[in-house]
Amino acid sequence: MQEKITIYQVLPRLYGNKAGQNLPHGTIEQNGCGKMADFTDEVLANIRDFGFTHIWYTGLLEHATQTDYSACGIRCDHPAVVKGRAGSPYAIKDYYDIDPDLAVKPERRMKEFEALLRRTHKAGMKVVIDFVPNHVARQYFSDAKPARVKDLGEGDDMSLGFSANNNFYYIQGQTLHTDFTDVRAADGPYREYPAKATGNDCFNAWPSRNDWYETVKLNYGVDYMGGRTCHFDPVPSTWTKMTDILLFWAKKGVDAFRCDMAEMVPCEFWAYAIAKVKTIYPAVLFIAEVYNPGLYYDYIHRGGFDFLYDKVGLYDTLRAVVRGEASASCITGCWQSIDGIRCHMLNFLENHDEQRIASPFFAGEALRAVPALVVSALMGTNPFMVYAGQEVGEAGMDSEGFSGIDGRTTIFDYWCVDSLRRLSTADRSLLTEDEVRLYYIYRQVMRLANGSEAVREGIFYDLMYANYDRTCGFNPDRQYAFIRKGKEETLLIVANFDAADINVGVRVPAHAFSFMDLRGGLYAAIDLLSGETQTVELKPDGFTMVAVAANSAVVLKIEG
Repeated sequence: MQEKITIYQVLPRLYGNKAGQNLPHGTIEQNGCGKMADFTDEVLANIRDFGFTHIWYTGLLEHATQTDYSACGIRCDHPAVVKGRAGSPYAIKDYYDIDPDLAVKPERRMKEFEALLRRTHKAGMKVVIDFVPNHVARQYFSDAKPARVKDLGEGDDMSLGFSANNNFYYIQGQTLHTDFTDVRAADGPYREYPAKATGNDCFNAWPSRNDWYETVKLNYGVDYMGGRTCHFDPVPSTWTKMTDILLFWAKKGVDAFRCDMAEMVPCEFWAYAIAKVKTIYPAVLFIAEVYNPGLYYDYIHRGGFDFLYDKVGLYDTLRAVVRGEASASCITGCWQSIDGIRCHMLNFLENHDEQRIASPFFAGEALRAVPALVVSALMGTNPFMVYAGQEVGEAGMDSEGFSGIDGRTTIFDYWCVDSLRRLSTADRSLLTEDEVRLYYIYRQVMRLANGSEAVREGIFYDLMYANYDRTCGFNPDRQYAFIRKGKEETLLIVANFDAADINVGVRVPAHAFSFMDLRGGLYAAIDLLSGETQTVELKPDGFTMVAVAANSAVVLKIEG
């Protein structure tokens, strides 16, 4: 049986944190921190029961932090090059180690991670972790690397701005300037000479506060300072070192890698590394964060990625439709533009980079995005992802410290998120009425992803082209309709982005009947979201009357 991948993204630092003072810029002692151990058998069973097949543990790898773990043999980081007290999970300090914040006993952090792997697999889910290939923390140093491994930067010729044998880029004759961030006098100035290029392709010694100043760019053999010429033969040192890191975690049992800013790393490296990993671990999946549609085909067909973010297409479009800034008919263009690779696209409505649906920066109310949820999760066989807290309407409107009030849940600060604290227990009585309503809508949609044969592996038919004439009340600007057809069931799905209830006619063209082998007639169709029954008539080129509540959707199951 084909499986539709459904991913639950969690930041363990936040998800398991049950108590804390929530002081802006607070320390780990003041604000607390979730642990890997908080993902108990019961918690994982609840996540699996919700309908998820994979769990993405965000921020597991050891990253730069202002917390002192020198007692565990970990070098301290200078606060001038750390974002927030906790630090960014994307400023990796040791690719071969687990972040000590997340361990009950930091000195046993790898053992605790291995136990988390076993518990997750026992619960019937697969494990996704981050692979951050483009940049590392400014003070990268691996104290946990295998004995045979040479550290990143070890052996670099720092007298050269670029060399294919170097792991970093060096700004010759210049010291890094970090005047943009406040540093306690006791820490003194941070000194880096020669300055290394910053992670977001800032090839000078003066990164700004808006740059990824806490990171340095890794060198994959592209001479950015010399006309972007490529030096891939012989294989650059960074290629082999980063491939070894992937193999290290795959050997431990990691099932998938979410590859951060994959498009900033040459496609040739991915072809090399993914082939090496899949030769030994063929079932391991690679998910790429890629935002340039012009690179999609290359990163799938040449690079070897299994899935890519569908951010600039479907996500951006659905966000605009929910906000009333675009017509629902624009959704059609999203799948048409990637029709040859739709099965390789990862759909989502939230992740750690994007603003929360419930924030005033997006929709202001989580329930307004229910039609977008149904469209994004059910229109294809490709994967769908939910960010922890999304299913109860977390708004991300706290001012935690480094992260201000921006509609995002912090990834830089120690914090106890109230909605996550209540969500991570099995006691649903702790949720508000609106949270409970949203929770069960999400759960039903997630369960449909694999519980419905038509969604899991069926074909898709977009009905919009037959409904642009606005006959029978159907408004293509605020409604979107499609069919999913499996061997045993047909689903007529209508999403209503309007703030008013509707009772509209959806024209089903004759071509849909022949293409999908539909049978006409009267049906008592069950809405798989609400459990209610609607009587519908299917007739070639005729109108099927459908009732849909405001800011909602129906998934009408028609047997046969």
